Parts: sequence; structure tokens; C-alpha cells
Amino acid sequence: MIHDTISKIENRLAQSAVKDESKAELVELLGTLKAEVSELSKTNTEAAQSIAGFTQVSAHEATRGEPNPALLEHSLDGLSASVEGFEKSHPRLVDIVNRLCTTLSNLGI
Repeated sequence: MIHDTISKIENRLAQSAVKDESKAELVELLGTLKAEVSELSKTNTEAAQSIAGFTQVSAHEATRGEPNPALLEHSLDGLSASVEGFEKSHPRLVDIVNRLCTTLSNLGI
């Protein structure tokens, strides 16, 4: 399920009007996120699903034809909140999510 969600994000991104350099960065981040979330899902499936879900919503909001800044902000806040508490146990996951939030936020400008 988590891999399906991230695959949907990758497909949406491929079809979006996002600049190629931003797409490349996001694809790389999503690949790393997929690995990190898969690792987390071994011990905390619900948290992994939340992270994947908030990533999907955030990517959707950032790549809409007419982005809604308020919805993008809310989705990114949810994504950031979904990794709270994992700083010590999964620091790379938190770093990837923070980088994704920054990149997606910049798309919505």
C-alpha cells in the first residue's frame, strides 16, 4: 500500500508541469522516502502510512494547476507533524521529509 501511494505520487509528478530540475529532485527524494518509509513500516505501519498519505496530499496540492497556498501549507504541516518523534530513531526519514516539504513549498510559490 505504501509503495502504491508513492508510485501514485511519482506518476502525478511525471504528468505535472513542474520544471524538470525540480522533478528530478523530487523523484530522488521520493525514492529515498520510499526506502525509509518501508523500513519504518516494519515497526510502525500506521506512522508509515500517515507519512505516505500526507506526502501524497502535499504533492497534489503543490502540483495543482492553480495551487491553493492555504491547502498546501496545511498539507505540509501535516506531513511535518507525521514525522515528529522520529528524530532519534529515524533521523534520515525526518531529513527527507523536511527536504520534501521545502521543495514542495517552493513549487507552490
